[in-house]
Amino acid sequence: MYPQLKLDNQLCFRFYTVSRLLTQVYYPLLKSLGITYPQYLVLMVLWEADHQPVNDIAKRLVLNTNTITPLLKRMEAEGIIKREKDKDDARKVIVSLTKKGKQMEEQAAYVPESLVKSITCNDFAANLPHDIFPFLDGMIATLQQTVESMDE
Repeated sequence: MYPQLKLDNQLCFRFYTVSRLLTQVYYPLLKSLGITYPQYLVLMVLWEADHQPVNDIAKRLVLNTNTITPLLKRMEAEGIIKREKDKDDARKVIVSLTKKGKQMEEQAAYVPESLVKSITCNDFAANLPHDIFPFLDGMIATLQQTVESMDE
């Protein structure tokens, strides 16, 4: 057996597992808001800056527009956001929060702290952002460059 093919030697498996388990921990927190984790991500982008083109939201979330469009349609049907053609460029669709979407920000304010509390079994999570965010940001940037070069 090749050691590089052992599951325990795979960096990607650890990231996949952490992502899957974190999403499961988010589930009950977001269920009370009536949203999914991907919808929560879209809302966080819009809470930072409302009235954004679909392309900008997709770029911020490192997703393709064809991935995010069905999600936005569901959110619009639920009355969380509205989508409108840009007045200056009809090819662009601008996404804005509705009153309901804006009100959800206050309701969701407890989610990050609740998540940290649920994963804090020791001092691990106390310094987590300081310790791991720069590493992950660098990894994301490198992987984005790799993916972009593959598309050329």
